[in-house]
Amino acid sequence: MREDLVQEAISKRIPLHKIAEVFGVDENEAAKIRAKILEIKTNTKLNKVSSIIFDFNKLVGKNIENPIGGVALPVGVVGPILIKGDYANGELYLPIATTEGALVASVNRGANATFKSGGIKTKILKDYMTRAPVFKTQSLEMSLAVKEWIEKNFEELKKVAESTTRHGKLIDATSFVIGNNLFVRFSFTTSDAMGMNMVTIASERMCRLIERETGAKLVSLSGNLCSDKKSSLVNVLLGRGKNVVAECVIKSSVIKEVLKTTASEIVDVNIRKNMLGSALAGSFSQNAHFANIIAGAFIALGQDVAQTVESSQGYVFAEQRGDDLYFSITLPNLEIGTVGGGTALDAQRELLELTGALKAKEGERAKWLAEVIAAGVLCGELSLLAALASNTLAESHIKLGRGLKTER
Repeated sequence: MREDLVQEAISKRIPLHKIAEVFGVDENEAAKIRAKILEIKTNTKLNKVSSIIFDFNKLVGKNIENPIGGVALPVGVVGPILIKGDYANGELYLPIATTEGALVASVNRGANATFKSGGIKTKILKDYMTRAPVFKTQSLEMSLAVKEWIEKNFEELKKVAESTTRHGKLIDATSFVIGNNLFVRFSFTTSDAMGMNMVTIASERMCRLIERETGAKLVSLSGNLCSDKKSSLVNVLLGRGKNVVAECVIKSSVIKEVLKTTASEIVDVNIRKNMLGSALAGSFSQNAHFANIIAGAFIALGQDVAQTVESSQGYVFAEQRGDDLYFSITLPNLEIGTVGGGTALDAQRELLELTGALKAKEGERAKWLAEVIAAGVLCGELSLLAALASNTLAESHIKLGRGLKTER
């Protein structure tokens, strides 16, 4: 790195985002210069950040702007998880990036319990991505007229939308009227992509057609009814991403041996904590910690981490069957993909390979991944509820979260 360029950038107050352009250096050199400028200006050291190696020539303009380096996180693995899904099948593994001690161990305990009880069945009930623009009209009457035009001209809208993408298919356009405001929730299948960019570009093209033909004015390409990166009931009820269910039956002997509790105690904790406690809190979800597994998997697998918000919404159901336990989790809006975004990063690509998803047929890879993540969520939820039922949660965090031996 040229120190003279660092000093020149500081003295001339060159904007950080223009370093590469002004000095004619590549993005990797620009990242080093930026980091050094920040060290001088803030009197800090960024040695560790700068030492994380990325080829920013490939990432700038696609994944990042103003790069200065990278951040490393520990990655643990859960598995084998025995999965019997419509797409994912076999003894599979789920990587989790986390700094929370005891998390990976706990999810592995759940995987062990389900493995010894015959595995986890998974199924995808819905699969589409949404974008919901909002239009302004002159009146309620005009809003209803535009709504009717959209319904009558769906095929024309579909043709316009699908001209922008090889993989996206428009499958629905549902309108919601509030006075002179019209929200249109477009739904697309997106193959193996999570699909937000795909549906945004396609929706913009349709919006221009709607404006031209009806006189409605597009206020915002996203009207918050999509609903992206926000907790909402519309996603739970109508779906966004993949609606995935995972279920298993845990044998009483395994509950005793591995989970150190009973079926009735797990059911009781689920009712009082996940159902009643969540209702009292006004939560849209009824689960203990879906977000732990989903956030960790999203980071490891190159997903949009901000979509943990809606992807971790969901429900747990537990039912005693004799001395055995029926246990299921539902993820109504799991938003994931195996192409696009961070899935192209080298480490994330390797971990996607680890899940087995990239060996599936094209168009089924994201579904495979969704079933693996759902199975991992089930394992994590089962283990945590068992720990709460047996009052061993704090003990496990003392032992694994603090690196201390427990006193007995």
